Amino acid sequence: MANIPTHYRALVLDRIGADMRIEQRAMPSADPGSVIVRVLESSVLSYQRDIYDGKRQYPLTTPIVGGCSAVGRIAAVGPDATILAAGQLVWVDCVVRGRDDLNAIYLWGIHDGYSPGSQKLSREIWHDGTFAEFAKVPMENCVPLNEARLYNDLGYSARELIYLSHLLVPFGGLRSIDLKAGETVVVCPATGGFSGAGVQVALAIGARVIATGRNEAELARLKAFVKKGTPQANIETVKITGDQAADTASLKAFGTIDAVLDLSPPAAAQSTHLPSVINALRRGGRISVMGLVAQPIVGWHFLGHDLQLKGKLMYEREDLVLFVKMLEAGLFARGTDLAETKSFALEDWKEAFDVAAEYTGIGRIVTITP
Repeated sequence: MANIPTHYRALVLDRIGADMRIEQRAMPSADPGSVIVRVLESSVLSYQRDIYDGKRQYPLTTPIVGGCSAVGRIAAVGPDATILAAGQLVWVDCVVRGRDDLNAIYLWGIHDGYSPGSQKLSREIWHDGTFAEFAKVPMENCVPLNEARLYNDLGYSARELIYLSHLLVPFGGLRSIDLKAGETVVVCPATGGFSGAGVQVALAIGARVIATGRNEAELARLKAFVKKGTPQANIETVKITGDQAADTASLKAFGTIDAVLDLSPPAAAQSTHLPSVINALRRGGRISVMGLVAQPIVGWHFLGHDLQLKGKLMYEREDLVLFVKMLEAGLFARGTDLAETKSFALEDWKEAFDVAAEYTGIGRIVTITP
């Protein structure tokens, strides 16, 4: 623990609905199975404010250090580390799973999960998030990043790499339906933060993308942003009108559609966009549902065309490792062409939450820089 301070600052939520406050905390030790990370950048969700003020009623035990995923540098490792070492640049992932029960899954700093196992881990073991100068995290939640390759060769910074928190979610969904290079996938709706990132991921895989949404201006921005970083990107856009048959016809005009990635936010749960897209799928097509959908999916077309439906929460550890390999291979846009980030200090958490709620869509993310 040489050259590590005895105390660090953390952003603490004492109770749901309260203002957050900065607290001085004693530096923890790195026990077996754990890593101490100096946080460089921590991502802020567009709905982070809604979690902590109670609008989104997630199960969350307080007091808690808020947070999400982060980019950091290892300060100390537990005695059982074999690859991780002090000084390494790492991705710190917020998806915590039980080591003896993969169904015990939760997002630390965000919610306690919905199983007895996840709630035990969240409340008693891995409780606090990354809105802090340092964080103690599970060893398996740290993925090494090739700093020389990412920083020097490809021109990324920690602030741009925080966009992995958006990219990894749709990558998990697309991996779950085995999207292949050369296939055509519809991303619906594609104008949000995670769904816009889904467009970038699908293009990096080598697929043709049809991006859908109701906001024509945002669809145009999405296409322009993608083309700026990847001029050869094979992307089309379709405005969703709400006329289910007409929207299906608009999609069919592009030819064979192999797959669908749905990342519907709660506000779009009643939209007809997903049934429209499903009716445009080829026989044997695949659907990854990662959002909240209330419209019926399974009907005659679904059955008669032998479609496959896959629900997916976040991503698997192997997805995360593979994604980092793709990033280091140079398959994504470089530097600020990947993401345009707005950053705030711990003291400015309220402004960070407010900006994050509005600064959404492809290539946009807010961070807290401790």
